[in-house]
Amino acid sequence: MKKLYQPLIKNNRQHRLYTKADTLAEKVKKRSTVSDQEASFSKQNLADLKKENYFSLSLPDRLGGENLSLYEFVLMQERLAAGDGSVALSVGWHLGILMELRDEQLWDSKMFEEVAAEIAAEQKVLNRAASEPATGSPTRGGMPETRAVRNGDRYIINGRKTFTTMADSLDYYIVSAYVEELNEVGWFLIEQGRKGVSVDHTWDTLGMRGTGSDDLVLDNVSVKEDRLVERASQKSTVPKGWLLHIPACYLGIAIAARNDAIKFAKEFQPNSLDHPIAEVPHIKQKIGEIEWKLMHARYFMYAIAEKWDQEPENRKQLQAELAAVKVTATNTANEVVDLAMRIAGGRGLSKHYSFEKYYRDVRAGLHNPPMDDAVFNMLADQAFD
Repeated sequence: MKKLYQPLIKNNRQHRLYTKADTLAEKVKKRSTVSDQEASFSKQNLADLKKENYFSLSLPDRLGGENLSLYEFVLMQERLAAGDGSVALSVGWHLGILMELRDEQLWDSKMFEEVAAEIAAEQKVLNRAASEPATGSPTRGGMPETRAVRNGDRYIINGRKTFTTMADSLDYYIVSAYVEELNEVGWFLIEQGRKGVSVDHTWDTLGMRGTGSDDLVLDNVSVKEDRLVERASQKSTVPKGWLLHIPACYLGIAIAARNDAIKFAKEFQPNSLDHPIAEVPHIKQKIGEIEWKLMHARYFMYAIAEKWDQEPENRKQLQAELAAVKVTATNTANEVVDLAMRIAGGRGLSKHYSFEKYYRDVRAGLHNPPMDDAVFNMLADQAFD
């Protein structure tokens, strides 16, 4: 595994951060089968991540974090995903949102510093709750059916949110809602345990089952007006570089499949051969193809992450490249896992191996934002301009 990362680790700090992710990856890997079966985010994984102060990594140094760069974020998340993609995708949302709040200063500074202090001291966890049954992906622009109605100095919120990753494990939900008095969409910071907040355990999917992405239900939830932390009219126009945690996650799953395929090829020897299948030409061809595909996708992703970090003045021009990384990585990851399955043959379908789990998990990447069609349209418009 280290050989895959040696060319990408450029200094002692990155080596230390990689080692943290590497240690955690080995721990969460051991629980991935149970998390998959139970369709829930493991409480043991949550405890291990908190013990390593993983949830405060992207906070500014002055607020108790490590001021994680995008390159470092991608490096850690890819390695963590090779242990368990569900864990990496889940914590990636939290770390990425903090990175966005840190860099874009979307919230009132006092509110952000209060929440940041809790994250640094207690490793509290947050995520956005934006998807809904009627709107589909929030990136498609659907208006949320969740409503926030003003009542004096408070807002009363009602609605249901789907795909709320880590729903049971979150301390804070950042909930999108249509704010009637403002006639626009706003985002409210709502803590777990508040009256009217509950989780409906609906998560029963083909892949990424360990994310525990259940429904969040809001029934006459009353919050103070200062909990309206973001408004659509005030959102930043800078691309969301932190969303590279998505391609990093799925490439991490592909790397896990690659590693298992190599191990299987070295060890499996049918009685029709006097050597392991690693020496069979078509197996070597598939391994070589896997290596080639991963090189393309990974170096593209790391190059754009590095560009984001080193050229902050050019971030607004990176929208197309960031989107293209996601499409390249998720499609490549699916192709790599498919090749790994072909190397394992019928045994790859067995629950005895992890290939079938990789195959299920990696499909989810095609449905994370941005979607392929939207990216191709963006690239076409850019070409025609």
